[in-house]
Amino acid sequence: MTDDDRPFAWRSIVAPAFVPTVLFTIGEGAIMPIIPTLAARVGADLAVAGLVAAMLVVGVLLGDVPAGWIVGRVGERATMLGASALAGLGISLALVAPSPALLGLGMAVIGFAAAVFGLARHALLTSVVPAVYRARALSTLGGTFRLGLLIGPFAAAALVALTGDIHSVLLFSLAMCAVVAASILLLPDPERLLHHRSTPAGAEVGVGALFRTVSARRSVLARLGLGALTIAAIRSVRQVILPLWAVSLGLGAAETALVIGVAGGVDFALFYLGGWIMDRFGRLYTAVPAMIGLGLGLIGLALSAGSDQPVLWFVAVALWLALANGIGAGVLMTMGSDLAGRENPAPFLGAWRFTMDVGSAGAPLLLSAITAFASLAIASAALGVVGLLGAGLLAYHIPRQLPRDDS
Repeated sequence: MTDDDRPFAWRSIVAPAFVPTVLFTIGEGAIMPIIPTLAARVGADLAVAGLVAAMLVVGVLLGDVPAGWIVGRVGERATMLGASALAGLGISLALVAPSPALLGLGMAVIGFAAAVFGLARHALLTSVVPAVYRARALSTLGGTFRLGLLIGPFAAAALVALTGDIHSVLLFSLAMCAVVAASILLLPDPERLLHHRSTPAGAEVGVGALFRTVSARRSVLARLGLGALTIAAIRSVRQVILPLWAVSLGLGAAETALVIGVAGGVDFALFYLGGWIMDRFGRLYTAVPAMIGLGLGLIGLALSAGSDQPVLWFVAVALWLALANGIGAGVLMTMGSDLAGRENPAPFLGAWRFTMDVGSAGAPLLLSAITAFASLAIASAALGVVGLLGAGLLAYHIPRQLPRDDS
């Protein structure tokens, strides 16, 4: 009997794998919208505030590569506990920061912790979930990230409205770090429950193992990596361009938050459907439609610039982009897990996530550059075309057959 045929007990991983992730992401999601305001309060102008906000992504990039080594050395549970403590340190730095530099350092520490925490969950699910269930498990993990990033900003808004103090959000996020640690300690340890670690005894760990893994798999990375990077890039553009477009239309903060919040709900609602499609038919059947939808949505947004009802177009495109993004929930993590395999996946996943995060970090910079030299509409259209090209790459390179654990 192969792992594909063996019954899998979802109950064994649901609470320990997903609950700490939701809690961690709620705390992170609460902080993200207030970073520019925090930076302004310590003397940053608009450009410096943007740089401070970008340090969160810089921290994620810095954390991706050593995350695999950390998971291999100490295991998933200890890694998550350490990441929670490290996130608490970053939030504490933000609380006492007297300058943009120290605030940026705090954001980088939080980003580093988030990268390590996320890879620990990714590696565990890659290792313990049979391939036949893999996409549903990882789409659910992606759904927990979406849920946390949906709840967090609303929690932040409520706290500021109740207290009138933006630092209450940081205190809330600091408390969430403690709640995350408590949940990890109180819930069953998946490694002991399933008698399995993502990094087996005696396996190679460290930066050397990571580079050897990447070198050995360079051919498949060259084929799939560029297409997957495009997914990450266009998803990142979607998050940035919608608020910018709302500002260009003269919408207020409340209206913008409402539209983006409703779109976020649509995005979240589709995560399990996307995983089911991937497990039933293959990764191709969500990755390519998602990219076509995102590409066409960005082009549609650009075309709406000359519309008689630009606000209605904006709402329609925001919902369309949410549908496209939601159907592809978990596809990047699933593709990474397929390539990494179930034995010692952490080194490869660290490199895979780094590649994706380079796309996520670089795409908004490209959006800004095109907007500066041309216009926001041209930038949206150009990146929409990039999305369609990415769909073509994925359609050509993604294997048609479903992965098996015994292959």
